[in-house]
Amino acid sequence: MLKTSSHAKKEAEKSNLVRPSETIHALEQQRMALVQKEIVITKKLKDLEARITKSSGKGSSEETIIYPSNFPENARIDVPKPSRFGLNDYEDLKIPTPDGEHLSAYYIRAPESLNADKNTIVLMFHGNAGNIGHRVPIAKILVQRMGLSVFMLEYRGYGLSTGSPDETGFMIDAQTAFAYIREREDTKNHNIVVYGQSIGGAVSIQLVVKNQDDSHLIGLILENTFLSMRKLIPSVIPSSRFIALLCHQVWASEDFIPFINKVPILFLSGLKDEIVPPEHMRRLFEICQSTKIWKPLPSGDHNSSVLEPGYFETIEDFLSNLDVRKKEN
Repeated sequence: MLKTSSHAKKEAEKSNLVRPSETIHALEQQRMALVQKEIVITKKLKDLEARITKSSGKGSSEETIIYPSNFPENARIDVPKPSRFGLNDYEDLKIPTPDGEHLSAYYIRAPESLNADKNTIVLMFHGNAGNIGHRVPIAKILVQRMGLSVFMLEYRGYGLSTGSPDETGFMIDAQTAFAYIREREDTKNHNIVVYGQSIGGAVSIQLVVKNQDDSHLIGLILENTFLSMRKLIPSVIPSSRFIALLCHQVWASEDFIPFINKVPILFLSGLKDEIVPPEHMRRLFEICQSTKIWKPLPSGDHNSSVLEPGYFETIEDFLSNLDVRKKEN
């Protein structure tokens, strides 16, 4: 029998790489589901406007609007696994938090071939609806195209994680995930890039502020996130500015991001974002004091920016240009 040539082997390996077109259908399905989520949230916000004076903005109403963890239907119990998308080298984890919750997470390893960067992990934080399983198509491109490992954390009160969502709890969750990566024997010396979408961007900003002195934290990617929750609500319902004043979930990214000065940041901004006004992202970029890159996505709305030309190429360029020399031990 003829032996496979090295050239043929390389070609075979390349054929296993994911191409953006291979996941476009899955990403488009995700986008349409999240568009429906936006419609539901807008209706709920209008209902909340009528009730807010009675509740003073406290309690379950506010949390339900900001954290629609049950949308789409069955999002708390139906969490797609990476294997559904052809990613089989992963761990399905349950991680305890200091305050007694248990968080679901996927740790998807970099592929063995094609110059995979086995020493870099992307720590992903998703938006305020759905679960980590709905973002696996995005992780697949990071893993199979860029050769990165990906750690996908599920917030408390979302997916299969225990607890109820709120800002304080989310930040405990984020720090728990970061510490898990830094303390685990086979990942403790890995470089970490934090990647946050929408409210996940707010989580990411606070996490990086707290941990930027850790030499293994080498980059931050932000997509379509906001200045603060109190400034976002009037953009969704212009007549409801008083709701913002009563909002106890603050997420004041504009107050935190100026303190980041040691970690490079990539800003991915959909210029047709119908939920977070693009000027929120632009203002965050302007007040950022760290090394920074601005990438506008001219036709990107709040949930379709990942489908825009240049989205993943920009991430790839950003990661390739990060200075990792200081991370060597």
